[in-house]
Amino acid sequence: MNWYLTFIDLLTVAFLLVMARHTFLRSRFFLHIFQLKGYKFNEYRQWCFEHWNERVITPEHVLYNLLILILLWLLSDTVTGSAAVIILSVFGIFWFGRFDYYAEEKRKKPLVLTDRVKRLLVPFVLLSLLLPFAATMASMAGYIPGTGLSFRTPPLQMADIYILAFGWVLADALPPLWIWAAGRIMQPVEERINQGYIRQAREKLAAMPELTVVAITGSYGKTTTKFMLRDLLGERYRVCATPASYNTPMGICKVINNRLEAHDQVLILEMGARYEGNIDELCDIAEPDIAVVTNVGIAHLETFGSQEAIARTKSTVVRRLPAGGVAVLNADDERVRAMGGERDDIRVITAGMEGGDLRAGEVAYGPEGTSFTLVEGEDVEGREQISMRLLGAHNVQNLLLAAAVARHMGLRLKTIAVAARRIEPVEHRLELKKQNGLTVIDDAFNSNPTGARNALEILGSFEGGRRVIITPGMIELGELQEEKNREFGEQIGRAGLDLVILVGEKRTEPIYEGIRSTGFDMEKVKRAGGLFQANEMMQDFAREGDVVLYENDLPDSFDE
Repeated sequence: MNWYLTFIDLLTVAFLLVMARHTFLRSRFFLHIFQLKGYKFNEYRQWCFEHWNERVITPEHVLYNLLILILLWLLSDTVTGSAAVIILSVFGIFWFGRFDYYAEEKRKKPLVLTDRVKRLLVPFVLLSLLLPFAATMASMAGYIPGTGLSFRTPPLQMADIYILAFGWVLADALPPLWIWAAGRIMQPVEERINQGYIRQAREKLAAMPELTVVAITGSYGKTTTKFMLRDLLGERYRVCATPASYNTPMGICKVINNRLEAHDQVLILEMGARYEGNIDELCDIAEPDIAVVTNVGIAHLETFGSQEAIARTKSTVVRRLPAGGVAVLNADDERVRAMGGERDDIRVITAGMEGGDLRAGEVAYGPEGTSFTLVEGEDVEGREQISMRLLGAHNVQNLLLAAAVARHMGLRLKTIAVAARRIEPVEHRLELKKQNGLTVIDDAFNSNPTGARNALEILGSFEGGRRVIITPGMIELGELQEEKNREFGEQIGRAGLDLVILVGEKRTEPIYEGIRSTGFDMEKVKRAGGLFQANEMMQDFAREGDVVLYENDLPDSFDE
C-alpha cells in the first residue's frame, strides 16, 4: 500500500509543478503584454477585456473549476479521497501541461528585463505567491489560517485536495490582475524616477544655450525625416538625433542625458503622440527652435477621436516656438499648412510635391531608388538633381522637409544633393533587401493608408518575378479602420499580384472582402495566424527573382 500512497504524492507534486510552470509562463506573457502596451494601464486593461475569454480566463480555468464542483457536490459520497487526487491531478496536468502559446519562441519583440520590469516584479511576485501559499497551508491543515473556517466537516472529508487544486488554478488565472495591481503600486515610484530624468534633461539643455533644437512631429514620416535631416545637417554641424522611434518623454530624456555631448550644435528630436497633451509634455522637456510637421493623418485615431484633435496636438510644436523661431510645414497637407497662420512672429517655410517654397519635379522611381529635381523658389538657379536610395513619393516629401531645414541653416543645394545620395534606407520603412534570391520590400513599420498605397505602387513597378504581399492590415484607425482596410483590399485586388498572404483571419476580414469585390482570383489569397506562419507560406511559394512586400508587422499582442 505504501507504493500507492507514494504514487498519490508524486502525482500531486507533478500537478503542482505543472501549475507552477504554467503560472510562470502566463505571468511572463502578461508582463510582456504590459511592456508592449508601454506600461499604460488603460491600453493594457483594454487588451485584457478584448481577450478575456481567450487569454485572461481561459476555457481550462472554467472547466477545471467545474470539475471540482462536480466532484465536491455531486460525487462526494462516491469518489474517495485518493480517487479525487488522481482525477484532479491528471486533468490538471492534461489541461495545463500545454505551453505552446505562452512559450517565448517566435516572439518578434521579446520581453526585456529593464530596470522598470525588475522593480515591478517585486510586488508582483509577492502578490502571486499569496494564494498558492494560503491554499497549500489550508489543504495541509484542513482549515484556512486566521479565518476559523474548517473544511474537515462532512461531507467534505477530502476538502484538502479541493482547496489545493482550486487555490492553485485560481492563482494561475490571476497574473493579469496582479500585473495591473503591481503597476499601480509602483506608479508613484516610477513617476518620481521619471521626474528625476526630466529635471536632469532640462538642466543639461539649459547649460547649452547655443544648441539648436529641432522638433519633428506628424502622423507619419517622423523617423525617416529625422534621419534624413541628421544626414543633411551632418555635412556642416555636430548633430545628435534620437535613435529609432525614441519619441516619448523617457526616450527623449534618455538621449539628452546619455548621448547629447557638450560640443553638439544641433539636437533633432522626434515627438510622438497618442493622446492630446503628449506634445506639450515633450516640449516641456525641450522647447524647439525649429518645428517640422510632416502631415496630419489618421494614425492613432482610436485614441485621439478625430483628425481635428490630431491636428490640434501636432500644431503644439508650432505654438511652442519662441518668437523668431522657424516652422517647416508640409505644403500639400491642408491641416498642416494652416498651422503657419497661427503665429505672426515666426518664419514659416513650406515644402511639398505640389507647391511650397521647396518643391519636387520630374520624380522617377526604380529598383535603385528615387530621383527628382529639387526646386527652390522661381529662380532657374534654384534647382538641383537629387538621387537617393529610398523609395516612394512620401520619402520625396520627407526629403523636401529635411532640405527646407537644411537650407534655413545655410546648406547649399549641391551639398544637400551630395548628402542625399548617402542617406541609408530606414529600417522597416520601404527598405529594399535581397534575401535568398528574393527582392524584399520591407515596409513593416506602422502602416498607414498613404504609405500602404505607395508601397503597392512600388511593388507593381517591379518586373520579371512574381509579386507577393504579406500584410496584417492597418490598426489604430478608430471608426475608419474597417473602411480603410477594405479600401486597401480593393487596391491589392487591382494590383495584379501573384500571391496575397493576410496575417490574422479575423482582423483582415475587411481586406479580404475588399480584394474579393474586385474580382481577384481568391485562390491566390491565403490566411495565416501570425507572421511566422505567413513566412512559411511565402517560402513554399516563392522562387528566385520574386518580389515580396511586407506591409506592416504588428506586435505580438495582436497575433490571433
